[in-house]
Amino acid sequence: MKRKPLIIGITGGSGTGKTSFIRSLLERFQENELCLISQDDFYKPREEQKPDLKGIKNYDRPKSIDKATFRKTIETVMKGKIVRQKEYTFNNSKAVAKEIEFKPAPIILVEGLYVFHYKKIADLLDIKVFLEARDDLKVIRRIRRDRVERNYPLEDVLYRYQNHVTPSYLRYTLPYKGEADIVINNNYHYERGLDILEGFIKQRLLDYTSK
Repeated sequence: MKRKPLIIGITGGSGTGKTSFIRSLLERFQENELCLISQDDFYKPREEQKPDLKGIKNYDRPKSIDKATFRKTIETVMKGKIVRQKEYTFNNSKAVAKEIEFKPAPIILVEGLYVFHYKKIADLLDIKVFLEARDDLKVIRRIRRDRVERNYPLEDVLYRYQNHVTPSYLRYTLPYKGEADIVINNNYHYERGLDILEGFIKQRLLDYTSK
């Protein structure tokens, strides 16, 4: 009987460096050893996003994500099946959506702001990792990402951070920090935390392949 993959959940506020951390982690392993399933690939269409009192679409809510499909994708990959879908481009007119694949692997990384908040997804997680950073650094990183990668105007980025991002973090992400098995401070670097998680995964891979 094939062994169940190890499911690692990674969360933290916007701007804590989750994407960079995960990219660095993936670079340390073979492609067939780890599978990343990111919450960002499961946003509902723009027309389904709820506007705030000023009419600005709020993407920073648990309900902005198609959590049923998100969970189903995780469960399908856990069963050893490939899932294919179109990439979400965050309404960036300069981006061309491509097809992405989620392939079965011994280690599955589940990443996103609400992966601890969604109970049915949290229940699938074997290990929980929480990244944190100072508030000033988080907003600077958010500006860099949304201005460059998603083509958002600066005024829009700051408005969303104050009115959408921060309230959501305080309500749906930060309260679950105490449930994390590993907390990584990323004010300036995350290498030590990365080394610890890498060592743990490598040991689990040895256990996985030896049985």
